[in-house]
Amino acid sequence: MQGALGQAVAGTGSGDLSLLTWTYIAVGSTFSLYIAIAFWSRARTTRGFYVAGQGVPAIANGMATGADWMSAASFISMAGMISFMGYTGTVYLMGWTGGYVLLALLLAPYLRKFGRFTVPDFVGERYDSQAARKVAVFCAIFVSFTYIAGQMRGVGVVFSRFLEIPVEQGVVIGMALVFVYATLGGMRGITYTQVAQYVVLIIAYLIPAVAISYTITGNPVPQLGFGDTITEGQHAGKFLLEALDGIHRDLGLPEYTAAFVPGKKSMIDVTAIVLALMVGTAGLPHVLIRFYTVRSANAARWSAMWALLFIGILYTTAPAVAAFARVNLIESLNGVAYNDVPEWFSNWENTGLLAFDDKNGDGLIAYRGAAEQNELTVDRDIMVLANPEIARLPAWVVALVAAGALAAALSTAAGLLLVISASISHDLVKSIYRPHLSERSELRLARIAAGGTVIVAGIFGIYPPGFVAQVVAFAFGLAASSFFPVLVLGIFDKRVNKQGAIAGMLTGIAFTASYIIWFRFFDTAAGAESWWFGISPEGIGAVGMLLNFAVTLTVSRLTPPPSAEVRAMVDEIRLPRASGQAPPAH
Repeated sequence: MQGALGQAVAGTGSGDLSLLTWTYIAVGSTFSLYIAIAFWSRARTTRGFYVAGQGVPAIANGMATGADWMSAASFISMAGMISFMGYTGTVYLMGWTGGYVLLALLLAPYLRKFGRFTVPDFVGERYDSQAARKVAVFCAIFVSFTYIAGQMRGVGVVFSRFLEIPVEQGVVIGMALVFVYATLGGMRGITYTQVAQYVVLIIAYLIPAVAISYTITGNPVPQLGFGDTITEGQHAGKFLLEALDGIHRDLGLPEYTAAFVPGKKSMIDVTAIVLALMVGTAGLPHVLIRFYTVRSANAARWSAMWALLFIGILYTTAPAVAAFARVNLIESLNGVAYNDVPEWFSNWENTGLLAFDDKNGDGLIAYRGAAEQNELTVDRDIMVLANPEIARLPAWVVALVAAGALAAALSTAAGLLLVISASISHDLVKSIYRPHLSERSELRLARIAAGGTVIVAGIFGIYPPGFVAQVVAFAFGLAASSFFPVLVLGIFDKRVNKQGAIAGMLTGIAFTASYIIWFRFFDTAAGAESWWFGISPEGIGAVGMLLNFAVTLTVSRLTPPPSAEVRAMVDEIRLPRASGQAPPAH
């Protein structure tokens, strides 16, 4: 029978319209809005295509940055990971938000003051090397393709459940939409589309969180309900987390709030993952490029502040959503006869993301910590999407969540698409191979490159290498190990030269990528005992970053210093410009 707490979260019915109809309405209306914005803001120059004409207001850029950065991993997968990992799942919260402090202080204003289009642009000019630019282009493309794989998986998960079509078809629809508004509007179109997408995703995230928090705890503020007491059922009067710890103990699982205990990540692994996510945030090319779109270095700082505020709204809600989802899932299924499961279970079971294996033949679902006794397999990426259905919220709320998840995935995919497109058309072709390419030809090439990128991204979406949050964590590790050291040292250490930068980037990304690929695709059965220093593939980017720093600094000290012109450029980037002083020619 359904647990008492599961009964407490039961809400209203689905209404007159079916979930599928509501989903078509929600998704169709938001998609139409995105395409309309793309037509309204279409780019006609390379400056508009790459950096939105560098005239985006700080608050709009902060909102767009929030949507760009809060991907499917943040909307779909993060709360799902916390729901299963408990306390240690907060590595994603700490790492991704902490990285914005580094970004605002160490990189954003200086890169905006430099005033070019892309991160490889900065690397090529700062280190006075086309070879360094090529390595940076390779790193940007590699990181972006890894990241975009997680977004396309998120699109496929949403479409397969809510539009009742195969994952492959859902990915193709998402690819087509991103291609239209990204290639038509460029960064200008993407920016204002992302503003709309932020509004959609934050409303879609908050409405079910508020409803479920009020139903379980009587407190409509999820951040407060997370630490409040349960109002009804067998756990009435207990704090939510206290009840959740007790439920876990009864199932033979580590307590939800426990840290560094058997069955959970070690302290060194948690530290490494947080560090990798933090410096990875500050090194992600699709986030950094956003700060080229504002008017000044001061506006870049304000953009980072606004972005952190907009991101914080969702990120402070996620732990509550994770706890609510965990309670809802266990209480609504554990001990229930398989023949009596609710409709939402059958719907998700049809997607292959939820499965029941009756190991003891009694027909009852048993969710247990011991693998030999556990009969329920749940894909972590469905927790946020399924939570409103489990809580029996109206169909329009469920459809809104689907639209919000798509907004989160597509907004980030568009930003990544532009990074890859700009890396090919501007950083490789225009800057290295055909410097006299006309602006019109470069714009056409950028759109062609975006089209090719969409196809490859779709393939990654159909065959992803892991959960959405895991795949995104890999991308952050690759960004941490490749870009962060050369960007920070390029701004704050005039002695670092092109030889050091090239050696550091190649060392960092080669080490991190090899480690991830080995343990994700070859030695897949390996556990913590086989990992170096007990650090998982999600956290190995921290080690790759330290290697990058060491190699960059060592090689730079053993080779000739940069030219006087480069050192003067570094001084100019770091120091405020005197009144009336013109910027130097790069």
